[in-house]
Amino acid sequence: MSQQFDVLVIGGGPGGYVAAIRAAQLGFKVACCESNPYADPKGQPRLGGTCLNVGCIPSKALLHTSHMFEEAGHAFADQGITVGAPKIDVAKMLARKATIVTQLTQGIAGLFKKNKVTFLAGHGSFVGQGAAGWQVQVGKETVEAKQVIIATGSTARHLPGVPVCNEIVCDNIGALEIGVVPKKLAVIGAGVIGLEMGSVWRRLGAEVTVLEAMPDFLAAADQDIAKEAQKIFTKQGLSFNFGVKIGDIKKTAKGVSINYTDKDGKAQKLDADRLVVSIGRIPNTQGLGADKVGLKLNERGMVEVDGHCKTNLPGVWAIGDVVRGPMLAHKAMEEGVAVAELMAGQAGHISFDFIPWVIYTDPEIAWVGKTEQQLKAEGVAYKAGKIPFLANGRALGAGNAQGFVKMLADAKTDRILGVHIIGPNASELIGECVVAMEFGAASEDLARICHGHPTLSEVVHEAALACDKRPLHF
Repeated sequence: MSQQFDVLVIGGGPGGYVAAIRAAQLGFKVACCESNPYADPKGQPRLGGTCLNVGCIPSKALLHTSHMFEEAGHAFADQGITVGAPKIDVAKMLARKATIVTQLTQGIAGLFKKNKVTFLAGHGSFVGQGAAGWQVQVGKETVEAKQVIIATGSTARHLPGVPVCNEIVCDNIGALEIGVVPKKLAVIGAGVIGLEMGSVWRRLGAEVTVLEAMPDFLAAADQDIAKEAQKIFTKQGLSFNFGVKIGDIKKTAKGVSINYTDKDGKAQKLDADRLVVSIGRIPNTQGLGADKVGLKLNERGMVEVDGHCKTNLPGVWAIGDVVRGPMLAHKAMEEGVAVAELMAGQAGHISFDFIPWVIYTDPEIAWVGKTEQQLKAEGVAYKAGKIPFLANGRALGAGNAQGFVKMLADAKTDRILGVHIIGPNASELIGECVVAMEFGAASEDLARICHGHPTLSEVVHEAALACDKRPLHF
């Protein structure tokens, strides 16, 4: 007799493992299946998904190490610290990253045991529907579950006809495992992954050239943020080419050769030691068995869901990168919690308008809500407050005062419509703004709240004051 569960989660990434834990907390008998070994030395399936194994977490480890390396080589002297020319041990840097990843993946396994979630090693694929619920093939076993949560995530999109070996031509996985600092690194795609990985290897000494098909930089961000970021990153040493059309890409004796057409229509060629392709991600729905049970997918291969993550099949839900919305780990986690609570008859909810975006470059970039260009296009009357970190004592004392905070509020109601930050600790500062917007706060609410001094959060405070044209320190 096959194993039977109240809930089966297909996929052990951020959305999947959080959904499994929350469902178990609510009293369900829960299983979670995962088949991807990622970098497991024994080839065993690993929990944590792309984010933990080959995405968010390892990239932040490399960003931190490379930031410290650059600080030691360029910023220490300005503070009276003499250390000599730093050297990077790439193998040790990668080993540290791997240790962090292993520690966290094992931590999830521990959380499963604590919450009595059954881990099933194997690929999950729908077989049909039986008396006890949905039948799902997991490895060589068929299990049954009354309800199923699809959390299969996404994988890197590759260029047609350009095989990714993750040695010379890399996607996000290979970009995290480059064993030596390349003299020349080419990056196709000026998105989050391209900017973060380009920053890592640029800091460590690579000459980095970024090729982007879009005519503008960071089109999803507020234009003020995008312009400031491009200026800063260019000054740091990243080279950008926008509006390009990629042609033939060939491996060479020394690395890789990329032919492309620039924005003026002229043929160009870029030779590099390594190439990172970061042109977006596609949902993992192949092999899910959607056709066997009539699960609806859209033209992009995503699972179709309503506002509560319900699919067209009763008792089948889908969350994270495999459904509509931004492909962000924290969005997937919140959807996982919401679905678990909805299954238990609670009021699970996700505020899609208030999901923060973060890019972990230096300076960091983070935003939530509407951009100024969106408000203009929608004809919304607004007011703006913009304060630079140069006006902040904590930022100056830390030697990191680049960027600004920009707050947008409704001209009539004063409700905060968007906050955009480029600067130190933007990833942490945006949290206050998300809370404020979730509770429908006005800029006056943040302006009247006492912020600690001296802290970076005072720049958020000043931006709120600036919405009413009364900043105190700028």
